[in-house]
Amino acid sequence: MIRLSPPLFGALTAFVLAIAPASAQQLELKLMAPAAPGGGWDQTARAMQQALTASGIARSVQVTNVAGAGGSVGIAQFVNGAKGDANQMMVNGFVMVGALIMNKSPVTLAQTTPIARLTEEVQVIVVPANSPIKDAKDLAEAVKSDIAKVRFAGGSAGGADHIMAGLFAGAVGADASKVNYIPFSGGGESLAAILGAKVTAGISGLGEYDGQIKSGRLRAIGVSSAQRIPGVDIPTFKEQGIDLVLANWRSVVAPPGITDDQRKALVATVEKMVKSQAWQDILKQKGWDNAYLGGDDFDKFLKSENERVGAVLKSIGLVKS
Repeated sequence: MIRLSPPLFGALTAFVLAIAPASAQQLELKLMAPAAPGGGWDQTARAMQQALTASGIARSVQVTNVAGAGGSVGIAQFVNGAKGDANQMMVNGFVMVGALIMNKSPVTLAQTTPIARLTEEVQVIVVPANSPIKDAKDLAEAVKSDIAKVRFAGGSAGGADHIMAGLFAGAVGADASKVNYIPFSGGGESLAAILGAKVTAGISGLGEYDGQIKSGRLRAIGVSSAQRIPGVDIPTFKEQGIDLVLANWRSVVAPPGITDDQRKALVATVEKMVKSQAWQDILKQKGWDNAYLGGDDFDKFLKSENERVGAVLKSIGLVKS
């Protein structure tokens, strides 16, 4: 047996720790979901929490919710309060891009450090099981008859749900700028409004309403995919004669002020999570599509998406030129 003197043993221990993988050193992570519990961002943050800890990539992951204005409140708190902290990340996505533009937020995603796009999810429009609206054509007729009387429930103003309501109205020949959209800060609140018949229809990601659809409490009248989803018995809008295709993506960013090495370490951590069996199982369970795009490629995507969403919002009258 080789015996090392205490000084030599201490030096060797320090060396081993110094060369340990970055993921092993990230003992604790904090994830912000800039919305109320129950919605897509909250589900994504808690799915990351589950996958990161189950795979041993992180010792612990703390999720916090900061709701308000489509993520505008959360991103302001994140950018100002987490600056330089490489153990913090924030979930965001398509919804936030639109909300920040609509709210003319002084804090934007350009002030964060892009890490990765994670998932894509098709949107679904649902109605209560006892609704007289049976399919997308019925909803189209109601919208064309009197758009003000058709109340859509969804997430924050300017997000994927709001944009989809406008695109649906426009696709059936109604004035998209007059769509009657009721925003909710969390999925639980919008679901209660739908089930309580306080709105005509609800819009969200398919995974969010999947349980209620399968239980028979909600009727899905159409999904926004280009083709039928394998194993999902819901018609697309296109096959019902309505030209509407839309995908909602979700991603994760780090605060401003971290070093390039810290950014690379976070990108590597998320990439490792995405490749884990735990994450693959979650994607299957939630019905989310893997849309991983990391590092510089995600940075480029985020910039182009900001321009694209801004143009869409102007085209349906949600943002003035």
